Amino acid sequence: KRNTSLITCCSVSVRTNSGSFSCVSIFVFQCRFTSYSSFPPQNHHASCTLLYKKPFVESFEETPLLVAVLTYIGYGILTIFGYLRDFLRDWKFEKCHLAREREEQKDFVPLYQDFENFYTRNLYMRIRDNWNRPICSIPGAKMDLVERVTPDYNWTFEHTGNVLKDVINMGSYNYLGFAENTGTCADAASECTVKYGVGVSSTRQEIGNLDKHEELEKLVARFLGVESSMAFGMGFATNSMNIPALTGKGCLILSDELNHASLVLGARLSGSTIRVFKHNNMQSLEKLLRDAIVHGQPRTHRPWKKILVLVEGIYSMEGSIVRLPEVIALKKKYKAYLYLDEAHSIGALGPRGRGVVDYFGLDPSDVDIMMGTFTKSFGAAGGYIGGKKELIDYLCLHSHSAVHATSMSPPITQQIITSMKCIMGEDGTTLGQERLCQLSENTTYFRRRLHEMGFIIYGNNDSPVVPLMLYMPAKIGAFGREMLKRNIGTVVVGFPATPIIESRARFCVSAAHTREMLDKALNAISEVGDLLQLKYSRKNRNGSEGTDCFSFLESHQD
Repeated sequence: KRNTSLITCCSVSVRTNSGSFSCVSIFVFQCRFTSYSSFPPQNHHASCTLLYKKPFVESFEETPLLVAVLTYIGYGILTIFGYLRDFLRDWKFEKCHLAREREEQKDFVPLYQDFENFYTRNLYMRIRDNWNRPICSIPGAKMDLVERVTPDYNWTFEHTGNVLKDVINMGSYNYLGFAENTGTCADAASECTVKYGVGVSSTRQEIGNLDKHEELEKLVARFLGVESSMAFGMGFATNSMNIPALTGKGCLILSDELNHASLVLGARLSGSTIRVFKHNNMQSLEKLLRDAIVHGQPRTHRPWKKILVLVEGIYSMEGSIVRLPEVIALKKKYKAYLYLDEAHSIGALGPRGRGVVDYFGLDPSDVDIMMGTFTKSFGAAGGYIGGKKELIDYLCLHSHSAVHATSMSPPITQQIITSMKCIMGEDGTTLGQERLCQLSENTTYFRRRLHEMGFIIYGNNDSPVVPLMLYMPAKIGAFGREMLKRNIGTVVVGFPATPIIESRARFCVSAAHTREMLDKALNAISEVGDLLQLKYSRKNRNGSEGTDCFSFLESHQD
């Protein structure tokens, strides 16, 4: 039973029983390097064991001290040189490519804040070539990239006319491989385009409500196991425009600290009071819930009109899965509402591909608002909200995204319907189930191999989102460039999308990846890892974790 919270429990035993000192000291030494999370958390009451039907294992190995120090030094050096280059730009020694105010507008209030853009112009620009690469093919298991060069150190780019063919795509959210231009989905979308056209040019409440939209919403409701559902044309707007319709002034939103920007924006637009709890930390969440019940609203101390808990199924930067059974238990205990964002988990988790609720074998009715997007596993666009019929009827009248936004494009609607029926097995084939199994196998294999190579990777063992830690700023750009040289397309991520010392490469495993593709990608990752010295892990690299101090503690718990 591995969790950093065990340090507190064990330190108490040190004070009461000197005989356990040697065992505990080994445990604390190990926790300097590795943070594990398994069910059931040790500082939860015993009933937590009943909430999980299978082990829940997540790994967040701690940043080695030397790596953290060198990372800070690297950012410090870049900052010093950034100030030097700003000085040279101000005195016209270096050409300035920045957006600046015109001389005739010098008396106006500044439109651009130069200092706020310090990071962008002095650090991001150095490695900007790793992002926004033009793609000229289907972003499936393989893709074609347009080659480009920069004559001015990434301020502008020029296309050479060459195309990089058959680049293995390890960055797209194509979890089930439905991003394809052949097959039943593509054929159905093509036929739908001929019949309905590409756009609707109206809102659902006017003359933009097609029979396809209603067919999709009924299908989504059956897929999720809820009473009703509603589809929206944009996944980001599904969160940002619907949360303000559900909460307002006098309401409290409890948000996980790693929630997506769309959830954060929606919470801010609602006008509700927002409090943030530590990621996947049930003690932090329960404390906020308890305080909210006891103290009520600030100043007046009146009871909150509504308490809404915001969580995600899979956190896209961490690769972790929400502790949904415990969140639901707390939500029921304190009579709060639960908003679950399944953007990355729907279609990618669970034996039937029905998301994190299916993954844990829970009752969908225990989640008040089930949100998700069609942009990942379904290879389309848009989002949905599912729940009780009263909820959907309310949103039909009060959601800005429903009232003012243009309806979902017909071919996109058909793509979602066809792919969802494939996952459900209603297309008369077993293709959907085969893809779910293939995704699970690929995820397990890819994560295990990276562990064995000695990389630090974050997240849950069953998450197809696999963050590989890079840490140092110079290695962000170097990793992306070196991987592309080996014909592997990857996504590298740094500050402000991650903490400043936790830069990473994020791989997204797909059912469309063959074992040959994964092996080629893994060999390239290992080669680049050796070149850039990225194999920081201090864990046992043979894939076994049995002979460590945690197992010693478990065998001597009496």
